[in-house]
Amino acid sequence: MIDFDNKTVFKLKQNPDYADKVAALLLPNEQVIDSYSSLRDGVVFTSKRIIALNVQGLTGSKKDFTSMPYKNIVAYSVETSGTFDLDSELELYFSSLGKVRFEFSGKTAIVEISRHISQHALN
Repeated sequence: MIDFDNKTVFKLKQNPDYADKVAALLLPNEQVIDSYSSLRDGVVFTSKRIIALNVQGLTGSKKDFTSMPYKNIVAYSVETSGTFDLDSELELYFSSLGKVRFEFSGKTAIVEISRHISQHALN
């Protein structure tokens, strides 16, 4: 399981190509909303869940995938970017996992992601 308290793992920038790393895990009717990466690690928001990927080892051949369904979110908080501070944050509270925090730098579809989380968490 990924250590979500380690901030350096999840300082993320938008990277549409990163979704390819989790393509084999997607269900037939599951679509990618957006994807973000740091140096090797990343997160992909889909129509059904959030998939966090932690690449391990020197060669990067060992990978840890954490699948977090939207339906298990009990609360969340969004901090959007401002004029001078371009970073945004997403804190999610899962019923069985606890708090998960993602920090984004640069362009982020945080409002679209927030809307999608609400659609699933509030139904």
